[in-house]
Amino acid sequence: MPTRRSVRRAPGVRGERFAVRDPATGEAFDAAPDQRADELDAIVDRAHDAWRGWRTDPVARATALLAAADAVEAAGAELAPLLTREQGKPLAESNAEVARTAARLRYFARLRPETQVITDGRPVHSDIRWRPLGPVAAIVPWNFPLQLASAKFAPALAAGNTMVLKPSPFTPLATRLLASVVSAALPDGVLTVVTGREPLGARLASHPGIRHVSFTGSVATGRAVATGAAGSLARVTLELGGNDAAILLDDVDVEGIADRLFWAAFRNCGQVCMAVKRVYAPNRLYAQVVDALALRAKTAVVGAGLDPDSQIGPVNNAGQLARVERYTAQALAAGARAAAGGHRLDRAGYFFAPTILADVPPDIPVVTEEQFGPVLPVLPYDSVDDAVDAANGTGFGLGGSVWGTDPDRAEAVADRLECGTAWVNHHAELSLAQPFAGVKESGVGVAGGLWGLYGNLRPFVVHRAREARS
Repeated sequence: MPTRRSVRRAPGVRGERFAVRDPATGEAFDAAPDQRADELDAIVDRAHDAWRGWRTDPVARATALLAAADAVEAAGAELAPLLTREQGKPLAESNAEVARTAARLRYFARLRPETQVITDGRPVHSDIRWRPLGPVAAIVPWNFPLQLASAKFAPALAAGNTMVLKPSPFTPLATRLLASVVSAALPDGVLTVVTGREPLGARLASHPGIRHVSFTGSVATGRAVATGAAGSLARVTLELGGNDAAILLDDVDVEGIADRLFWAAFRNCGQVCMAVKRVYAPNRLYAQVVDALALRAKTAVVGAGLDPDSQIGPVNNAGQLARVERYTAQALAAGARAAAGGHRLDRAGYFFAPTILADVPPDIPVVTEEQFGPVLPVLPYDSVDDAVDAANGTGFGLGGSVWGTDPDRAEAVADRLECGTAWVNHHAELSLAQPFAGVKESGVGVAGGLWGLYGNLRPFVVHRAREARS
């Protein structure tokens, strides 16, 4: 399978462009192509043409993806600062995201679907083989643009599909650069990035030439994606966010877990689908938990991601900052107390002070919805049953965690959580080999590991009569 080693420019460099803003300043610093929805027909046609060759040779695919992983690592010094510039996260987190992207390419390059043989006593021989779907699409959000893009294109390409990838309009630049780096190791048309504003994403999700749509984002947009894909009966995988609860048991060592708990909530400025977004603490430890988390919020260094001293960057965009402000103001108006933060910082850019909310009414949006920012409500509970009921009492079901000194007891409580992943004494850590999925409104379908690979394949059965013995 021929490959090209020089870095290629992504398509769509001519025509209209839209501004990309630095969240640390609020100012536009670059622009990206604003591609039209009617351009997708030609792009999907190219993906279909490329699929004819790409699907045939799994060894060549693996070699190309391993080369792409090497290229991503080599380009890290360019990718990571650009990611920080448009997303806002500290540079150390951007470097980690680039490394995770390369690791995911290597992981899926080495996976192979296995042919299964069915024997049921009849004089027939049945093989279940696996075939790729064809051109597929991915639509990714702005919080982890590279990592979530690779979580979609690595298994899809390893399975033999081709992909059209659309990043968020808030973070198109690093994704375009990533695609050019990866595509240099691939045949033309195997991976294409399109950038632009709506209705580009809606048209991609509903395009009749797309056989699978993978989306990460809000519940409302996920419903629209599923509706669009249904028109052509395309398969969908939807990761629609979370409102993860952390339950602290009455034997927990508060100081021993406070750092881990704080950063499980505030990494990437709280803009993580599986971040801790609610903490439930037993009454007798409640004040100690609030004080420990508030101390860390007050001392965390907030600044531009390119500043090496920064630990927490800005919120990514003005709309999300407004949401964080609104939810916090509603909580304070309802009687909550800001043990730390509670306000936007008086500086350029989209900065919000790391906020710990105490005495929070349990039925307000900062508790029941996904705030997706540097705000963490802490709520007291009387019994573990009450805490579990509260943790399960939203429409979300992505993740959750339980913290205590007796890991067996904590695991027994974690087993009662209605979510896709439950952690004990940590949170939001995932292996490349494990499945990742939510329940309820947190999603449809499974990503990660072998589940992610098979989600990009379809079974093909070869049914053969056994030869009679003479």
